[in-house]
Amino acid sequence: MNANLLVELFTEELPPNALKKIGETFAREIRQGLIDLRLVTPEQRWQWFATPRRLAIHIQHVAPQQLPRVMAEKLVPVSIAFDADGKPTQALLKKLQAKGLREADIPALERRVEGKTETLFFQRTDSGFALEQVLGDILVDAFAKLPVPKVMNYQLADGATTVQFVRPVHGIVALHGSKIVPVSALGLKAGRITQGHRFLGAKDIHVATADAYEEALAAHGKVIASFDDRRTVTEQQLRAKATELKASLGPEADVALLLDEVTALVEYPTVYVGEFEFEFLSVPQECLILTMRANQKYFPLFDEFGKLTNKFLIVSNMRLEKPKNIVEGNQRVVRPRLADARFFFETDKKIKLDRRVQRLASVTYHNRIGNQLERVERIRKLAVAMAGLVGADAGLTDRAALLAKADLVTNMVGEFPELQGVMGHYYALADGESPIVAEAVEQHYWPRFSGDKLPTNDVGACVSLADKLISIVGIFGIGEAPSGEKDPYALRRSALGFIRILIERGISLDARQLIDQAAQLFIDPKVHESSANYLRQDQEQRTKHEKGAKVFAFGHVTINISEGAKSSVYQFILERLRGYLRDRQYTANEIEAVLALRPNRIDQVVPRIDAVRAFAAMPEAESLASANKRIGNILKKADSSASPADSALFVEPSEKALAERVKQIGPDVEKRFAANDYAGTLKLLAQMKQPVDTFFNDVMVMAEDPKLRANRIALLRELHGLMNRVADISKLAA
Repeated sequence: MNANLLVELFTEELPPNALKKIGETFAREIRQGLIDLRLVTPEQRWQWFATPRRLAIHIQHVAPQQLPRVMAEKLVPVSIAFDADGKPTQALLKKLQAKGLREADIPALERRVEGKTETLFFQRTDSGFALEQVLGDILVDAFAKLPVPKVMNYQLADGATTVQFVRPVHGIVALHGSKIVPVSALGLKAGRITQGHRFLGAKDIHVATADAYEEALAAHGKVIASFDDRRTVTEQQLRAKATELKASLGPEADVALLLDEVTALVEYPTVYVGEFEFEFLSVPQECLILTMRANQKYFPLFDEFGKLTNKFLIVSNMRLEKPKNIVEGNQRVVRPRLADARFFFETDKKIKLDRRVQRLASVTYHNRIGNQLERVERIRKLAVAMAGLVGADAGLTDRAALLAKADLVTNMVGEFPELQGVMGHYYALADGESPIVAEAVEQHYWPRFSGDKLPTNDVGACVSLADKLISIVGIFGIGEAPSGEKDPYALRRSALGFIRILIERGISLDARQLIDQAAQLFIDPKVHESSANYLRQDQEQRTKHEKGAKVFAFGHVTINISEGAKSSVYQFILERLRGYLRDRQYTANEIEAVLALRPNRIDQVVPRIDAVRAFAAMPEAESLASANKRIGNILKKADSSASPADSALFVEPSEKALAERVKQIGPDVEKRFAANDYAGTLKLLAQMKQPVDTFFNDVMVMAEDPKLRANRIALLRELHGLMNRVADISKLAA
């Protein structure tokens, strides 16, 4: 009789960062195994459970035994099975014997035609396996598919047997209804005993039935078994406590990430309020927030203006009437962390950022590309070149690029790498730098992830673009382009950020020209000379004022970026651009119509696609797209060195009319295109439908007379150039 099934592994504490994925995968693979073996149907409800010390699944209406099924097995072709007199051959008799059949079974065999061959089959009934026979194998298969980088080897209680799992397993529960499923795995036999909360719950909990599992753990074990339910309870307590204190938890994305992590750390969550001394608020709040969230898993609290308060929330695994010791203990733990942050901040401010730049010579970016000081010099030159093109202040851009990476050698960023840029902003302001420079130092890392904000001023945008492109070109130049899922230098993210800044800030720069400039900087001797001079001057100054000042050696690295590598960089950016445009809900045909022309101006791609979309809705679009495709096919086979069309050689009225229309419309098309009026350009080209249709109806392009043929091809080449100024509209043809 069908019944609900429960399977639980009781373990040592599982890795919190992966608990949710491990729990979901464990349950999903067991369910799929049951489905594959016809023990449950896909529509049956199921639930997964995961706590720091257990993984489990509950699934409804699981059969105790596979249902019998009739199976047809192929024997031999009829032509081989019987001789000319219709008697069974030795080939057939041997096949029957191998299948455990006799000659007397021949009349029961079935004949089927497969293709052109008639073949003998026999039917047998597969009675199937019992749940207890296959559940152990299903568990082993599920273990092998858990998303963990490596498993633990540990010995069983006998001191001799070694098994492997994420963490040591101490018990297995397997219940089919109220019946124990007698399976074994990881050296353990399944039963009905689980354990509760390590401190608050009963040690041994008797689970009467599969359906009683969750309630038994909650009532006797002080365990909320469901990850999702536990997360909800934790969030409700956090928000209630924050509201009570007239505070907020901060940005939702940050809250969600931490909430998942603390849910994986507790089985019976309770929220308490902690606080620290007001004087710590003199430290930049990002430092304190990161310390509390990353190191202590606390939830910082913010006032109505988004400023950090001196209170925080603790998610504890202990629910006590008098939590004084828990609260005070956590406050004692966090206080030294905050004191360290304050010490780092105050110490870092004693040395100005521009004095730190030379130390970047000791920080290797890549052993085949150079150190961070060389990288900074490349960024400076490229950013300043961009500034001149977009109207940004060149002096401020140069200063921002110089200081952009200086905070990498500060104590604070050394302790918290996530704060690079953020601390540079604070230190730049403390040094008296221009607010624009300080903002650019932080914002040159933006956007840091999909959907993140962009630099707010042109100085920051130029430094950000230069930083991203220098990284991409350099890594491609040494042949370490991203492949598959491997992207150790986050070049895909850099390329997407490069695209977003150009498009969303409307920055008019030639992408291919920038790639060429970036590549040149890897062999430009002025880059190395500038870096070495800056390092030398700074070291001379340090030697005068600091006893025992450390001297850094500077050895420059040059890379000759090939044309192939530069082309690969451009193609890489186009691929990221395709994804970006798909996310903006443009169709594949619309995207390819524009990108097929391999545009240099990334900022004009979206306006072009919008124009293509408007053109595609016009009644003339389909006919012109088909004609353009036809013209393209003709030109592929034609001599590319053909001379311009000669009006004296036109003989048919329709080709004369088309030539005249091309002559009339050409200057206006070029004028509108030059003015970035892409919609107007395509609208003007829509007027070509009638003369183009008439031309193809009346004129034989591939005429026998070579002069006429060449002249008509020349006309089509000129027409093709006009029609494809904005986009390759042949991509719109069905």
